[in-house]
Amino acid sequence: MVCLGNICRSPLAHGILESKLPKGWSVDSAGTSGWHNGERPDTRSILEARNNGIDIDHQRSRKVTVDDFEKFDILFAMDSSNYSNLVQLAPDAKSTEKIRLIMNEVYPGENRQVPDPYTGGQSGFSQVYSMLEDAIDAFIEKNK
Repeated sequence: MVCLGNICRSPLAHGILESKLPKGWSVDSAGTSGWHNGERPDTRSILEARNNGIDIDHQRSRKVTVDDFEKFDILFAMDSSNYSNLVQLAPDAKSTEKIRLIMNEVYPGENRQVPDPYTGGQSGFSQVYSMLEDAIDAFIEKNK
């Protein structure tokens, strides 16, 4: 799960997916910037996750690395900007094929964006949570 700073959207997506998958699956999140390396998710993300029965307080922000393309089968970008950043970082064509816009899971081919709630209030985080849950549920349903 990849967003810009790895403190708002991607930690929520990470927590939602992790809570819905069987044990043993590897889920992580990262940012295309290194602005918040080592920081906990935004307090509003932690609160939104907690309100939905998910604990993301243990997560720490990190920057995407080239190794992520080897370690993970899919890299979900939250928006087109982060998608483009991932494409630039991808070491080869096979790695580029692993990059997806997460909202295309529920709205195939529409390239909808998950808005960054950072500058808004708690309601933006609730909206993002709902969007991500819909996309993750669609992804899980397609991959049963």
